[in-house]
Order: sequence, then structure tokens, then C-alpha cells
Amino acid sequence: MNHEHYMQIALDLAKKGRYKVEPNPMVGCVIVYNDKIVAEGYHQKYGEAHAEVNAVNNLSKAIDPKECTIYVTLEPCSHYGKTPPCVDLILSKGFKKVVLADFDPNPLVAGKSIAKLSEAGVEVIMNVLRKEQRELNKRFFTFYGKKRPFYILKWAQTADGFISRIPLPANKADNKITGEEAQKMVHQMRADEMGIMVGKNTVLADDPSLTTRLVEGKNPVRIFIDKALEVPQTFNIYNKEAKTLVFNGLKDEKKENIEFFKIDFSKNVLEQISAKLYELKIQSVLLEGGAALLNDFIKQEMYDEIFIFENPELYFKNGLMAPKVTFHENNFERIGKDKLYKISPRN
Repeated sequence: MNHEHYMQIALDLAKKGRYKVEPNPMVGCVIVYNDKIVAEGYHQKYGEAHAEVNAVNNLSKAIDPKECTIYVTLEPCSHYGKTPPCVDLILSKGFKKVVLADFDPNPLVAGKSIAKLSEAGVEVIMNVLRKEQRELNKRFFTFYGKKRPFYILKWAQTADGFISRIPLPANKADNKITGEEAQKMVHQMRADEMGIMVGKNTVLADDPSLTTRLVEGKNPVRIFIDKALEVPQTFNIYNKEAKTLVFNGLKDEKKENIEFFKIDFSKNVLEQISAKLYELKIQSVLLEGGAALLNDFIKQEMYDEIFIFENPELYFKNGLMAPKVTFHENNFERIGKDKLYKISPRN
């Protein structure tokens, strides 16, 4: 049997759950009988049936599961959560062969289902298209592996390496760097992640909404750091368009969609924030500035990807410098008139 062929189909099914299943991983499942797919399913929405359940429900009663092979892109769950354990369903139906792309890093699972299947005499084949599965669910694996969100750093810079004019121009348009296509892409990036983070100075300077106005998609949880709570609550970041978390040095408080978390600024701020976001199950965060915050993440090597948008035709000549990172100047993607450089320390 061509395990990679069937697992690729399961992975393609898993992708259909993007944006709908978080904080769960994207998972797909196919059931094969006599070298033909006879049922398939994927995890469609958080809190609803998992991929294995949907696939089993789509299997004809005329076909005996004992004669089938079930392909799942991630180790079946072994605990009661929003739904019953999928490993028990697989065992109760009598499947004798299970092919998996990867184990589940969630401590509630983490190999328990694989052991349970093996102990019951089920043949378990592991690591089929594991690399592809890891890329699909990189946020999920980073979250449980490093016990922090998957951090994406993003900024726009001029051809001469500035991210802002100093002093800030009265007309915000004079400080604009990228074109419309890049701005739409950034809004899509916001919709793709669970959270978006900025520092106090960025909020005070730009009064951003940090929403997905230019594309269809959910607004991420807004996160910002304001040690002395200097940002007025009349600013856009405090409106009701999205949930907002404020890390500060003064108070813990929750009011409607705003939640304040007091942290100790004499200790490592990023570690404290990461621990709280892990507790809140926010698995991915887009960092949009400012320069000091971005540099802190870079200095502590607390990031997973960096996206740099560059306008190759714009020069500020002076201003606020962009963070200094190494990237290949000839390795970029065109986004309208702008260049996009992607950096991943994993590569």
C-alpha cells in the first residue's frame, strides 16, 4: 500500500479545518479498503467531532473496519475533552492497522494512544509524512514543545533600513512604507494567528485597531505592554472589536473584553508574558512592533519566523532604524511593488 499517497490526502483534508479548529490541531483521516479510499473526514470545528469520528461515520456499514487501514495525520486523542477519546472508537470498531504521521505533543495524549493501540494488538505505522504534518501544525507543536506561543515577528522597512520617520509626521500617510498588496497580506496574517502584540509606544504613536479590516477573517486577540498604563482607554485598542490583554505593572482586572495582567518588570518580561499566553492557550502571536519590542524578542531568540516587508524605492535617510537581522537580499517574494523576506531559524 502507498502509505504516503493516502497520508497526503489526509493532510489535504486536515487543511480544510484551518482557522476553525484552534487551539486544536488540524487533523485529517482516510479509511482504505482494498487499496481504495472508502471514507474520509477531518476536524471541522473546535468542540465538534474529530477527524476519526467523521471518517468512521462516513464508512459504509457494508464494509468491515477489521479489513481496513485507517490513516490519521496525528495520534488519536486518548482523553475526554469536548469529545470522547478517538482511540477508543478505533479499537471498538476493530481496526487492525493504523497509520500515523506523528504523535500528539499534548501532555494529555503524548504517546498514550499509540501505546494503547499496540497493547491491543493493532499494527501502528508511524512517521508517514511527519515533516509535512509538522509544518502544517507548527504552531501547535511549538506551543506544546516550547510552552509558549509560536511567535512571528513582522515589520516594514525602507530601502535604507528605517521603519519610521523621526519625529513622526503630522500626516500618517507620510510615514507609510508598503503598498496596498502588502497591507492586505498583513491583515491576512493577523487573521491567521490567535494573537497580535505591540508595545506601548506603537499604540501611542499610531493608535492602531489591530483588526482585520482589509480581509475576511476573525480579529486576533490584541496584546500590548503598558507598564504604567499610559495609554488612554479612549484609544482604538480598547474598543470592543476584539478581546484585549494588557500586561502592566499596576493591576489585575477584567472588564468586558479587556483583561489586565500585572507582571514584575524587574524580571524577564517576555518570559512572564509567554507563560501567561501559554496558560490562556494562545498558540500563535504576530508581533507588529515597535522596534524595542521586536529587538527584545530577537535578542532573546524568542521567535519562530520573521517577515520583513521592504519598499525598494523608498528612502527616509534618517529616522528609527529597523531591527538588525541577517537575510539573503536575493531571496525574496514580490508583494506588489514591495519585497518580502522570510526568515526562519528552523531552516
